[in-house]
Formats: sequence, C-alpha cells, structure tokens
Amino acid sequence: MVDPQQDIAPYLEAAAQASLRITHIVETHAQGDHRSGARLLTSVTRAPVFFHESAEVGFPHADLADEEEHELGNVRLTALHTPGHTPEGLSLLVADRRRATEPWSVLTGDTLMPGRVGAPEVEEAGAAAALAERLYDSLHGTLLKLPDSVEIYPAHVSGSATSPGLVAPMGSTIGRERRENPALQYRSRAEFVRFVLADLPPAPPEFARTRRWNLGLE
Repeated sequence: MVDPQQDIAPYLEAAAQASLRITHIVETHAQGDHRSGARLLTSVTRAPVFFHESAEVGFPHADLADEEEHELGNVRLTALHTPGHTPEGLSLLVADRRRATEPWSVLTGDTLMPGRVGAPEVEEAGAAAALAERLYDSLHGTLLKLPDSVEIYPAHVSGSATSPGLVAPMGSTIGRERRENPALQYRSRAEFVRFVLADLPPAPPEFARTRRWNLGLE
C-alpha cells in the first residue's frame, strides 16, 4: 500500500475481496495537504510503514535506502530517493517478473506528475531554491534515465495546493513527460530552478503542521 489516505476501509475491503494481505505500507513523502492513514493501517494489518531513511519519523517504522529492493510475489519494488518536492521524497520502480525483468512503471509520489512537477514544500524561508535544485537532480539524474516506455503513476492526479490546476489522466509515461512536460523542457539547472520558483504557490499555513503530524512529530 502506497500513500494511504486516512479512510483505510477501501484498502481493507479491496485486499479481502482479492484474498490478499497488506504486508508493506510505503509513504513516498510526508504529505502536507492531508493526513495519512499509514499509522491506522499498520495498527490493523501489522504491516510496517516505510519511509526513506532520511526522514525524521516519530513513530515505529522501517527505513528504505536508495535502490533497496523488495519482492512481493511476482513484483519487485525498487526504492528511488527522489527529493525535491520534499527532502525525503521516494519513487517506487515496479517490475512484474511475469512480464519482464525490466521495470514497467514507477510510482512517483509528488515528484513527477502528468504535465507538472512537484513544487518544493518548505517550512524555512530560503529553502525552496535548494529543494528545486534537488528536484532537478531527481528528475534528470534519476527518473528521466528510465526508458521512455515506463509508465508513471503519481500521488496526485487532480488539483492540490502543491500542484494547482493539475487536471490530468491517472498516468503517463516517461517518454511523454520528457517531450511534453513544460518543466522538463528547461535543460539547464538554473533555468529549471527559475521556472519552478516562479510557479511556486504559497504553502497554506496548516501544511507544516500536517506534515509533522504525518511524521509522528506532533
């Protein structure tokens, strides 16, 4: 289960209907726009909650290192540290060994979405530029190195405070985003950072508190 919302009933019902057991709960990052259901879900399923190892988390959890792999039946998940929207941001590369050994999709959290990238989510003044530079590295140094055919599935597919105006299909591909995503047309780091910061919405005042709650820090 990746990035569960606070209402966990649909996840439990879907697992029961498919005769499946939830064994892993992964947070691609600490969300600022809604409360996570991860802690409630782990209390019911006993499945561990995973964060990237850089996250400061105030409740029992498991760390994920960059390029760490987990096998779940025929599926292999590979954790990719993709900071930029938040420092602890993760993407999950998915390979179905029944189809091929190569990955066919990537769960990108709020790092890369159809037509957009995840705006830096910051609490400290002046930190946005540094996060935007890390976002550039995550996109050009990690995600855009994947084959064009790899499908992307983000955490958000409609408008949110961190991706305003986003109305897009559920998924896309690396190739389509490489060609059409406005943010990815800026090849230089400096141009990319200027573009991202110019489009940076003000964070709602409750964002920092919600992020801290999702990390178990308050």
